[in-house]
Amino acid sequence: MHPGLFAVGKREFRFLCFFRYKIWWMIPRVGKLACEIPMETQMLLLEVKEESALCDGDSLPLSVEKTFYVLLLPILEGPFRSTLQGAHSNELQMCVESGDANLQTTNVSEVVFVNSGDNPFKLIKDSIKILENHMETLRHIDNKKMEAHLDWFGWCTWDAFYKDVNPRGIKKGLERFMEGGCPPRPLIIDDGWQETYNDFQKEGEPFVEGSQFASRLTDIKENGKFRGLKQDIPCSDLQEFINFIKESYGLKFVYVWHALLGYWGGLHPSSEIARKYNAKIKYQIQSPGNTGNLRDIAMDSLEKIGVGVIDPQRIFGFYNDLHSYLSSSGVDGVKVDVQTLIKTIGFGHGGRVALTGRFQAALEESVARNFGANNLICCMNHKNDSIYSSKRSAVARASEDFMPRDPTCQTLHIASVAFNSLFMGEIVVPDWDMFQVALILDLIASVFYDGKNLRASTPQLNSMVLQEHSVGLQCMLVTSQITTILNYSRS
Repeated sequence: MHPGLFAVGKREFRFLCFFRYKIWWMIPRVGKLACEIPMETQMLLLEVKEESALCDGDSLPLSVEKTFYVLLLPILEGPFRSTLQGAHSNELQMCVESGDANLQTTNVSEVVFVNSGDNPFKLIKDSIKILENHMETLRHIDNKKMEAHLDWFGWCTWDAFYKDVNPRGIKKGLERFMEGGCPPRPLIIDDGWQETYNDFQKEGEPFVEGSQFASRLTDIKENGKFRGLKQDIPCSDLQEFINFIKESYGLKFVYVWHALLGYWGGLHPSSEIARKYNAKIKYQIQSPGNTGNLRDIAMDSLEKIGVGVIDPQRIFGFYNDLHSYLSSSGVDGVKVDVQTLIKTIGFGHGGRVALTGRFQAALEESVARNFGANNLICCMNHKNDSIYSSKRSAVARASEDFMPRDPTCQTLHIASVAFNSLFMGEIVVPDWDMFQVALILDLIASVFYDGKNLRASTPQLNSMVLQEHSVGLQCMLVTSQITTILNYSRS
C-alpha cells in the first residue's frame, strides 16, 4: 500500500502551501525551495516574477518585472488521491495513493490541477469552479445552500464542560447569557451527551493517556445525564430538555456533536447497534504522509485499540436512524467530527477515496432528509478526499482546535484559520472554531490583531468558562439583534 512518487520539477519560486501537519488538520507554510515543501501538501501557490521588455516614448527598451501566480492543486482521480512534497534533492514530487494494497497503478493522468493568473484570490476561486465542473464530486460555495444559523451569535459547550456537559450546566450558562442581554441563538451540545462504554478504562485502575479515545458508542439515544431530570429542570429526556431551553432562553437552533463513525472508537462490538449495522473492529493503517509530519495521540491510540467500523453498505441506515431520532427530539443539525479517521480504514472497501465519498454522501443525504436543511458542520476533515467530496456540506472547521490553556498556540491558530480560509473558503464557509471572550479581546488589543481588520467566521461560537465569564465583554461583540458584528469575509 505504499504510495507512488513522481517527480514534478525543480525550479525555485516563493510559495505558500497548505499541508496536513496532523492527520486531521492543515496549516500554512511559506518558503522558496522545493525541499521546504512538506509531505501531505494539498495546495501550492507559487509567485513567479518574469522580466518583460517594454519601450518608452523614445523607443528605448525598459525592463519591467511582471508577477503572476501558479496554483497546483493535488486532487482525486478514480480511487486515488494525490499530494505534493519536496525531496532533499530540491525536487518537487507528487505522491499518489489509494489506501488499499489491492488498488495500485502505474499510470495517472489527472491527479494535479494546474492554473495561473495575476490575482491569487481570483485564481483560487476560478480554479475551484473549474474543478466543480470537471470532477462533479464537489460544489463551489456559491452553489451551496447556506445554513440558517450562520449570522447568529452562538455558544458551543466544549470548553465550558468538555465531556462533563450536562443539562444543569447548560441551563446555568444560558441564564448568564440572558442576564447579560446577549442570549445565544444557536447552541452546540458538544461531545459528552452520548451513551458510550470504554473497555480500556476500569474503575480504580490508573489512567492511561490515550485510552480516552477508546470509548465506543452503545446506543443512538442520549446518556443518563440527559434523562430523568425533574427536580430543578422539568425534563425527563433529551426532547423535553431541548424544548425547555428553546422556550426558556430564545434558542433558534440546537445542534449536537457526533463522530463520523458514531464515536471516537466507533460502535461497541457487543452493542445492539453494532449488530444492527454490522460493525466490526478494524485496525487502521496510517500512510507515510501521516507519520511523516506530527504524530497524533488520538490516531496512535486508535491504531492499537481499533475502531468499530459500520458496514459501508449500512452507513446511511445508521445516519438516518440517528438523525431521525435527534430530529424527533428537537435537534436542528449536527456537528460531525473525527472525519479523517475514515481514510485509514479504506483497505478492503475500495480504498480511502471511495469510502470517504460513500460516507460523505450518506451523511449529507441523511442531514437533508431529517433536518430539512443543510444543517451540517464538518470537523477534523482536512484530507483532500473529504474536501473534494463536499457536494452539499457548506460549513467546515478551518483549523486545529482552539486551545485556551495553551497561549503559545494562539498565533498558529489565528494564522491557520486565516490562511486556510483562502482555500477552504471557496468550498465551504470556514468555521474558525470557538473563542473565549476575555482572550479574544486581549488578542484584539495585542500584536495578533489590528481591530479594524479582524475577520471571524460563521456564528461566533463562544466557549466560555463559566467561572471566568464576563457577559459585559461578550455583548461588545454582539448586536442588539444577537447577530454577530464579526463576520467571515473572503475578501
